[in-house]
Amino acid sequence: MIARVFPRITRATPNDELCFYGPPGMFLPDIDEVHISTVFTYDIPRAHELAEQWRHIAPVKIGGPAFNEPGGEFIQGRYLKPGYTITSRGCKNRCWFCQVWRREGGDIRELPIVPGNNILDDNLLACSEQHIREVFAMLKTQKWGRPMFTGGLEAKILKDWHVELLQGIKPKEMFFAYDTPDDYEPLVEAGKKLLNAGFTTASHVLRCYVLIGYPGDSFDFAEDRLTDTIEAGFMPMAMLYRDEKGQVDKQWARFQREWVRPSIVGSKKVAQ
Repeated sequence: MIARVFPRITRATPNDELCFYGPPGMFLPDIDEVHISTVFTYDIPRAHELAEQWRHIAPVKIGGPAFNEPGGEFIQGRYLKPGYTITSRGCKNRCWFCQVWRREGGDIRELPIVPGNNILDDNLLACSEQHIREVFAMLKTQKWGRPMFTGGLEAKILKDWHVELLQGIKPKEMFFAYDTPDDYEPLVEAGKKLLNAGFTTASHVLRCYVLIGYPGDSFDFAEDRLTDTIEAGFMPMAMLYRDEKGQVDKQWARFQREWVRPSIVGSKKVAQ
């Protein structure tokens, strides 16, 4: 019996009877072990605080991506809500702002495929063709609903056969990324392939994470990238850069809110 304790609740956080989000209550099931699962570096102080509060209940292990620990085999429902799944870990890219290659290494590790509809892989399209096809075969039979690729797909390695596979499963959302200037031309080409294959901008299926607010960025530069993303055929979702302490500039946070929800971004598109 493993109690999982989370310093922060997100959409992906599980909520079964062995999940907790604060100190232990008075009436607990028999617990053999306590895992403090920490995703964000700025939650590390809170994670240590929770570990101290739980140590008298059972032996405590504290870890997670925030502690730069490479992930192991994916276990459905343990640290992510059922329906979320990870079929591979790692990324061959070495983006300056990303911890994935530092934590997981520069090679792709393909994992046993666990059913789910929301793929969180670091770079699914960098996997072998056999693995990718097996993931899509799973997506056709899973029970959670229309597939989503919220972990992100890399535009510069999107191939025609990837597009055919995406056509075949009718995804609810697929996210690409526009983080650095060299991401833009591949994003444009990916947009052409996907729109030619029958995907539409009106459906908001084609989404794109756009990194903003990093050192040296400006509101004008960020808005240019966001509007360019729309022109490429994707609904942008602004991702605000945070330092290790999780601190953000209030003006940047206000700017980000205008570029997160499709309903708001869609009105900007109409106004242009």
